[in-house]
Amino acid sequence: MEEDPIKYLDADELKTYVAGHHEKDYLLVDVRQPEEYSIGHIPGAHFLPLPELETRLFGLPSDRDLIFYCRTGSRSLAASLLASEGEVTEKSVYNVSGGIMAWDGHQIEGFPRVDVLRPDLPMASQMATAMNLEKGAYRFYVRMLDRFTETPVAGTVDTLSKAESAHARLVYDIWRPTQTDAQPFDRLFEGLDGDILEGGDTLSAMLQRFETLDGDPCINFVEIALGIEYAAYDLYRTLAEQATDPSARSAFVTIAQAEKGHMRLLTKALAKCGP
Repeated sequence: MEEDPIKYLDADELKTYVAGHHEKDYLLVDVRQPEEYSIGHIPGAHFLPLPELETRLFGLPSDRDLIFYCRTGSRSLAASLLASEGEVTEKSVYNVSGGIMAWDGHQIEGFPRVDVLRPDLPMASQMATAMNLEKGAYRFYVRMLDRFTETPVAGTVDTLSKAESAHARLVYDIWRPTQTDAQPFDRLFEGLDGDILEGGDTLSAMLQRFETLDGDPCINFVEIALGIEYAAYDLYRTLAEQATDPSARSAFVTIAQAEKGHMRLLTKALAKCGP
């Protein structure tokens, strides 16, 4: 599998990095919303809200390391992906894991990670797992749709829930020829547990995380959803690299690109959050 183009720093590593580098060597970028930045930010941080990042991307320096942070690390992960894929800088692109909460000394709750794609299993088994992961994401968005009904982001949540079902159907179309007696998609999808999300987080833990986060529920939703979509992008990028069948590879690349589109959709939804 190709190397992840994004590098990662935790809060302590960021402090060490800042202490050991001249300010001309890097740009620290805060991609939170204006009201969050005004309450407090890491000293020296350049403010560039995530919804504005794509249009202002090439205004960032091309000769410095770019270090993105947000509150918990999910929004900045999306920003890091945009910057790395856009080849904005000749230097490195970093994401600050745990965000400003970790910088301020808060413990960021983590979840057990499971090996959702075992490389020793046949591709057909991996595709069956992928369908269940899509069901998990679908279930998450359906729950969030109940939470955000009659809000400005309801349309975004609905679009994402339908997209997860559509992606599961695409995977099913690749998986079905490998089976001698496959159930129809609708029956199969209905019967899937969907208890694990891409990246290995359980659905119940992710829903609990949403309920226990402080702050604007809309921003909390976007942060969690961005993490789900990035994990899905990485999952399908991995499947595409492992696939030997050209049609399967093409389908997985298509889904991976769609997951990036979902991240862009979520960044736009941020502008609808807040008062």
